[in-house]
Amino acid sequence: MLADGFVLALDEGTTSARAMLLDHEAELISSGQFKIRQYYPQPGWVEQDPVDIWRAQLRAARKAIRAGDIDPSRIAALGIANQRETTILWDRTTGEPIYNAIVWQCRRTAEMVEGLRPHASEIKEKTGLVPDSYFSGPKIRWVLDAVPRLRARAEHGEILFGTVDSWLIWKLTGGKVHAVD
Repeated sequence: MLADGFVLALDEGTTSARAMLLDHEAELISSGQFKIRQYYPQPGWVEQDPVDIWRAQLRAARKAIRAGDIDPSRIAALGIANQRETTILWDRTTGEPIYNAIVWQCRRTAEMVEGLRPHASEIKEKTGLVPDSYFSGPKIRWVLDAVPRLRARAEHGEILFGTVDSWLIWKLTGGKVHAVD
C-alpha cells in the first residue's frame, strides 16, 4: 500500500510543530509548521499548553496535506518525533489536560531529584539512567503533589500520563489509544 501512499511525519519540537508529507520514495512533497508558545511561571520552570501543542500539530498536518494536494485517505503511515520527556497528564474520560505540559528542560524538580542521589547507583543499575529532573518521573510526582486530589484520581485510573507522542496518539485516535514506551 505504501507504494501508492504517502507518509505523514509529525515533528513536535520544543518551539514548533512541523508536519512533512513524503512520497513512497521518501521525497518531501510538502510541509507545514506552526510555533508553540512556552511559559516561564518561575525561574527555571518551562511549561506549554497541551491544547496548544495539539492544535499546532493538527494545523501543521492539515497544511502539509493541503499543500500536497492529496486525499488524506492516501496516507499509509504516520510517524511522530517529539521533544521527549515533556510530561502531560490528562483526564481519561474527558481528554482534558490536568496541568500544563512540563517541558523537558524544566528544573522545578531539581531539589526532589537531589533527594534521590543516595540511591543513584541502585536506580542506574535497575533503569540504566541516573536521577535527573529531565526525566518524566519527577515531573509526574510534582503534578500529583501540586494538584489537589489528583493522586487519588490517578490511583483510581482516572488520569493518564504520557510524553508528547502519547498525547498526540491519544488525540489522533479520538482517545482510543493510550500508548507509552
